[in-house]
Amino acid sequence: MGKNLSKFSLSLLLLPFLLSTTSCNNVKELQSEEAEWAFIVHGGASNGIKSMTPERVALYEKHLQEAVDVGVNLFKNGASALEVVEAVVVYMEDCPLFNAGKGAVMNLNGVHELDASIMDGSNLAAGAIAGVRDIKNPITTARLVKDSTKHVFLIGEGASTFSKQMGMESVENSYFTTPARAKQQERILKKLEESNPRGTVGCVAKDANGNLAAATSTGGMSGKKWGRVGDAPIIGAATYANNNTVAVSSTGHGEFWIRRVVAYDIHALMEYKGYSLDEATNDVIFNKIDKMEGCTGGGVIAVDKKGNISMKFNTDKMYRGWATSNGNEGVKVLKD
Repeated sequence: MGKNLSKFSLSLLLLPFLLSTTSCNNVKELQSEEAEWAFIVHGGASNGIKSMTPERVALYEKHLQEAVDVGVNLFKNGASALEVVEAVVVYMEDCPLFNAGKGAVMNLNGVHELDASIMDGSNLAAGAIAGVRDIKNPITTARLVKDSTKHVFLIGEGASTFSKQMGMESVENSYFTTPARAKQQERILKKLEESNPRGTVGCVAKDANGNLAAATSTGGMSGKKWGRVGDAPIIGAATYANNNTVAVSSTGHGEFWIRRVVAYDIHALMEYKGYSLDEATNDVIFNKIDKMEGCTGGGVIAVDKKGNISMKFNTDKMYRGWATSNGNEGVKVLKD
């Protein structure tokens, strides 16, 4: 099923690209009216806005809008939440601006090691892979782990072998390198730049049948040790979906996101304490993550079972786009 979806997604991905814009609605990132379908995409959260010229912001917004167009077109054609989060993340993995797939960061040895996870809120089924070096679109292989094996999590060579057996595209590790990442690696090796723990892409969605889904993909921490795995492929840390409550994809300092179990914590606050979506995301980001000494911040995107959306971050910027069936749509990079 995952293999078929990949072909379906790629064919649809080609259609919306010519329709992209850089428009941005000035809307509150809180509760919306109940929506038949809704989704959010993120491309990571970080500090530092000096380099964000108007031209650079416009470039990111253009590609975020293209990602939004992918999801909107899929929903208008009757796609499920699971299909949407996979296809949108595939687009983000193929876009060299973000730290996932093409354009992912390198470890200290100059090698790209990629992680991804996906979860279906209708049955709590999940799939994840970590430390892969040759899978073009890790999120699709993560879905295949969920759909085609009895497992949840495959790593390294085992994940790559499985991906090839399932007919997924394999690439040389150099495929993921961009000029910007090569220069970043040089700065890190010369100790002119510190390792950066942030940089992830993700998508959350609610469909017309009331099903929720979440997906997250990353190249991990720049300058990381060989074999390091962050929160992106860990169910409950960066990714979680449950039809009773919420779908969450996170981006931030992975070590802290794992300890805090960020995505699951948002679900738990809603299920056990009766928090609203906005209350739960706000509490986790500003009352819990902010209080962890040494944490460099990050953010979450989340959609609840009614199609309400939330985008919370404690950094200078989070690359984000969203759309709902009732016309609430936009893209943003910087804070309001």
